Amino acid sequence: MTDAVTRAADLLADHRDSIDRLDAILIYTLAERFSHTQAVGKLKAEHNLPPSDKSREAQQIARMEQLAKDADLNPEFARKFLNFVIQEVIQHHKQHQK
Repeated sequence: MTDAVTRAADLLADHRDSIDRLDAILIYTLAERFSHTQAVGKLKAEHNLPPSDKSREAQQIARMEQLAKDADLNPEFARKFLNFVIQEVIQHHKQHQK
């Protein structure tokens, strides 16, 4: 390999290592988040509260969009991601209500 190709391969490996570490952080962070939302779901079920809170969801979406803008991440992607997470949380909360 040429020096340039070797250097590019090394840089690619470094980026992939960073991506792998960040993926692990995302998974462990999501696991911790869901641990808390499971506790919220149980609390809501115990007190006969609805599984979703549209006001809270709207606040969180606006907050995530702003965080995304601040982090130079597409706010639309952040909104879609949070909506996906919220729908999963609501399903968990509904399961606790049964």
